[in-house]
Amino acid sequence: MLYSENAKKTRGIVATLYTLFLALLVVTTFWPDQVEDVSVALMLSVKLLPLLPFALVVFRGHNRGYIWMSFVLIFYFTQAVVTAWLSEGKPMPVLMAVLSVSLFTVAMVHLKVNRP
Repeated sequence: MLYSENAKKTRGIVATLYTLFLALLVVTTFWPDQVEDVSVALMLSVKLLPLLPFALVVFRGHNRGYIWMSFVLIFYFTQAVVTAWLSEGKPMPVLMAVLSVSLFTVAMVHLKVNRP
């Protein structure tokens, strides 16, 4: 349920960032290098299954779901920062870290704007 006009804007931004984040997870599975001798389906399921249950929540704008999604995003952010550090700042891990922290931040702003 949306309580203000600004909540519609923040919900749209969260939905866009969520979609971009999922797309980036798929892209990083295949590019720059695909891991040899590992099932692509297994890799995609490990990357995407924790976030896919939040699809309805994100597009409907439910506050509780945003809170739970933010908890899950912390794991993705941590993994992206560690990967960026170990790869000495390669663009994909840095982009993943920036996108995950952006999604987290905008979700928190949405919660602030969408108070009853």
